[in-house]
Amino acid sequence: MTTETAVRDVNEIRNLNFLEEIIENDLASGKYESIMTRFPPEPNGYLHIGHAKSICLNFGLAKKYGGKTNLRFDDTNPVKEDTEYVDSIKEDIKWLGFEWAGEYYASDYFEQLYEWAEELIKKGLAYVDDQSQEEIRAGRGTVSTPGTESPYRNRSVEENLRLFREMRDGKYADGEKVLRAKIDMAHPNMLFRDPLMYRIIHASHHRTGDKWCIYPMYDYAHGECDSIEHITHSICTLEFDVHRPLYDWFIEKLGIFPSHQYEFARLNLTYTVMSKRKLLELVKNGYVSGWDDPRMPTICGIRRRGYTPESIRMFADKVGVAKRENIIDLQLMEWCVRQDLNERSNRYMAVLDPVKLTLTDWEPGKVEWFEAPLNPASPDGPCRRVPFTGELYIDRDDFMEEPPKKYFRLRPGGEVRLKYAYIVKCEEVVKDSEGNIIELKCTHDPASRPGGGEWRKVKGTIHWVSVPHAVKVEARIYDKLFTEAQMGQIPEGKDYKDYLNPDSLKVQDAFAEPALLEDNSGLAVQFERIGYFFKDPDSTPEKAVFNRTTTLKDSFRIE
Repeated sequence: MTTETAVRDVNEIRNLNFLEEIIENDLASGKYESIMTRFPPEPNGYLHIGHAKSICLNFGLAKKYGGKTNLRFDDTNPVKEDTEYVDSIKEDIKWLGFEWAGEYYASDYFEQLYEWAEELIKKGLAYVDDQSQEEIRAGRGTVSTPGTESPYRNRSVEENLRLFREMRDGKYADGEKVLRAKIDMAHPNMLFRDPLMYRIIHASHHRTGDKWCIYPMYDYAHGECDSIEHITHSICTLEFDVHRPLYDWFIEKLGIFPSHQYEFARLNLTYTVMSKRKLLELVKNGYVSGWDDPRMPTICGIRRRGYTPESIRMFADKVGVAKRENIIDLQLMEWCVRQDLNERSNRYMAVLDPVKLTLTDWEPGKVEWFEAPLNPASPDGPCRRVPFTGELYIDRDDFMEEPPKKYFRLRPGGEVRLKYAYIVKCEEVVKDSEGNIIELKCTHDPASRPGGGEWRKVKGTIHWVSVPHAVKVEARIYDKLFTEAQMGQIPEGKDYKDYLNPDSLKVQDAFAEPALLEDNSGLAVQFERIGYFFKDPDSTPEKAVFNRTTTLKDSFRIE
């Protein structure tokens, strides 16, 4: 091995995250010949950017090490779950660019889970409890005081089997009985104080219908489902750290394939809430237009806003894998989409706040066409044709009557270049009766035409749109949904909805060059000098709608 190779190998090892180190050690030691991961969402809502990180991690690790990833729906609560969510989850994963090895459901294993529950009863490790939920909660004790054993804890195996089978047969009402593991009511880990394994729910399941009226709890079902699928590395977020010993306990007592759980820090993003409950409340109460509202952190919302799967995968990679909770700046996600779109998106000129610019020395009715690159990153690539006339729109912000120093846009008596076209000079400002500027009368320099005459440099260049050719579009200007960066640390007595941003959406008309409507790239486009915009599904042949994905300005820096 050369010194150069050794240094490279050491650097690669240093750059491994802790999960990669574990996997490489497991493969090198022969513990596993190949790895198997899984992504196990509960189909009770739409996935958000935090789930996207988990998807990228699980599928990414399997791909890197030649393994596979299963998609398994944790559908153990029929009251909250629906096929709508199942379908949306599958669509989101495919959009992110991943394919699962097998599609499974916890409900596929209901019969096996039930048999294992009976096995634990026969081993004296589970019992049927008649206490109410409140009594069970009170009996668990506190962190500093041991729990109290249920008066039903020492039922015989035969009685527990009979009662459990009667629970399955539908003899009892919801909440009348539960099945609990029999472990230790004084255990320092509160989860070990006889946790619930099954509860009664008389509700139709989206896959099994009315076949079952008892459903397994997460802590009981999760490890066993992993074991059935021979998941080698069960990767969860950090809040499941205290659940891992219970995960291992069930697997050990049943003597089944020893899947193992590993935890990483969940994604916390500034100006964002990640709670499914809160997101559902925003949708149900009309604070947003739906799960796919472009202000939502849902994957479908991010997609509708114009984010690309490549940018989300880049974001997940930049965030990395940590063992400690931290808060990621939303600007990092915006930086990632800019990086991706800057390389690939087409450019068009659009004016959001127009003021008319009239060329007094232009021949009436004359139209010239200028060639402009669709993407400056590919100067030899395709171009679009941009019409130029004597009546133009420019952005109101590109003119000032009394500008400050170092203002290089248009001013009275000043010159700017109209991008791709001529240099113009402002000769007169026309105002209405209230003093509002309604027109700028200008002249142009015919010799300044790009590609002809003499090149003359001016400091300012602004964008424009020909009035007779302008297409009217609706621009939806999206901003942060919340005004507070640390949404996970809001003061006591405050509600997260108190921080909803009243300016998170502004809708306005804009005027664009006609080539915009011919764009079929499927990507967000750049409105030159303004930002990136994505064509919304609300668009009609009569009126196109564009959502602002992000601005062009970027103060964020990658270390």
